[in-house]
Amino acid sequence: MRLTTKGRYAVTAMLDLAFHAGEGPITLAEIARRQGISLSYLEQLFSRLRKQSLVKSVRGPGGGYVLARGVEEIHVAEVISAVDERVDTTRCGGAHNCQDNERCLTHDLWHDLSDRIYDYLNQISLHDLMTQRGARQVARRQDGQQGMSVQVSTAKTA
Repeated sequence: MRLTTKGRYAVTAMLDLAFHAGEGPITLAEIARRQGISLSYLEQLFSRLRKQSLVKSVRGPGGGYVLARGVEEIHVAEVISAVDERVDTTRCGGAHNCQDNERCLTHDLWHDLSDRIYDYLNQISLHDLMTQRGARQVARRQDGQQGMSVQVSTAKTA
């Protein structure tokens, strides 16, 4: 599977932004501190996320980023795709040239697995991630390290 740190970091940053959606624009520096991700790397990711209309940038004092849609409307697969990641378990990247420039014996198996992984990730919204598996507690801990509060916001963002 070709899911690198780019896709993982993009999902993590978007989830961080989702947890802070009710607080106004969030700077990338805040996300970088909480998540331990390089600021310059976040700038690259958010440029792509903005181009795909997943986030909006707010300029000026107090500026930063906000979600472009509600947390229920943004799915993990979209975020991964927005930063040019592919969920692909084939050896050939879907080009059907896995073995001696031809399709390999198990190509269809890996292709079907890729489709299932994508479908799974496309069913999980940021809201789903916010409400399951201890994410809220982790976000609170991270905010405690920064002296900020966390709230789960289900309100739609503009």
